[in-house]
Amino acid sequence: MKIEAVRTHLLDHALDTAFESASMRFTRRQHVLVEITCDDGTTGWGECLGPARPNAAVVAAYAERLIGRDPLETEILWQELYNLLRDQGQRGLAVTALSGIDVALWDIKGRHFGVPVSVLLGGRVRERVRAYATGSFRRDGVDRVSDNAAECAAHVAAGFHAVKIKIGFGVAADLAVIRAVREAIGPQARLMIDANHGYDVREAITLGRAAAELDIDWFEEPVLPEQLDAYRAVRAGQPIPVAGGETWHGRFGFREPLETRAIDIAQPDLCGTGGFTEMRRIADMAALHGVRLVPHVWGTGVQIAASLQFMAALLPDPPRRDPIAPILEFDRTPNPFRQAILKAPIEHDRGWVAIPDGPGLGIEIDRDALAEYAPRS
Repeated sequence: MKIEAVRTHLLDHALDTAFESASMRFTRRQHVLVEITCDDGTTGWGECLGPARPNAAVVAAYAERLIGRDPLETEILWQELYNLLRDQGQRGLAVTALSGIDVALWDIKGRHFGVPVSVLLGGRVRERVRAYATGSFRRDGVDRVSDNAAECAAHVAAGFHAVKIKIGFGVAADLAVIRAVREAIGPQARLMIDANHGYDVREAITLGRAAAELDIDWFEEPVLPEQLDAYRAVRAGQPIPVAGGETWHGRFGFREPLETRAIDIAQPDLCGTGGFTEMRRIADMAALHGVRLVPHVWGTGVQIAASLQFMAALLPDPPRRDPIAPILEFDRTPNPFRQAILKAPIEHDRGWVAIPDGPGLGIEIDRDALAEYAPRS
């Protein structure tokens, strides 16, 4: 079995209502999938975190090194591709594009052997996971306080045990939103806050101290991801556990944050940090340093399926009678092609998501949906 073709599929949809985090504005949903086809007809699918067109361009740059190669040699191919752009890469598009390729190769490997990727990773610890609802961005033309409160209340009513909201727009304004959401979801639901690196250290500490009484599970990306000393200062200066890592790519990007305990919760993104091949190494590093791992997930059904396969095989840390189970980030923001590209959409049932048990990622792609959501220009 040899790799015959590497293709990308751009997906695009203009939003009716724009929304924003502290660091990014969304007027469209755009994602890119990677399709790798072998000479025996076996096809694998992956996805790249981040800007769709630039990722597609880097995947194309990698593609010529893949044609004619054995897709089962995932370790060899990962190292070769990483080394190809090492001098200019090490993180960013060089790694996010590689991530999509690696996920597709593992999908091929699972299909070739007739087992889910989670079995290849060492075995399925669990068959379903609880999900938390991600949303509550700042939407255009609405009152943010009442809008976020109503949205989160609806998520809890739908069965989600936890919600994550976006902050980073100013301490006073953010505290008003956090208080409103806590009141709307009640004392039992878990609540996480994500600043998308919108604060400086003083603001983050002020916010964390004030919000701690509202029972916050974690404070995500409080400051810029490059500022590890700032992360450590925020962690030391306020009581809410600090989370981060969606933009720390690869094991090299996670080494210092883990070794210096800059975070309490690591959040590598499977489709951004290097795919299954590198995600395994990061998980081992997190366990070595006693840091909890909760994957970041932001993409289509391909990324959701891949993340579920990884979570199925994620070993309990620490192992005990009632272990700490990983939870799935489940994006609830508008994205019509998120599940439409799957022949069997991955949905939640009262906040629980079943992990696909078919070969590879356990999904089949609807090519009609790929055509429907392809860019028009």
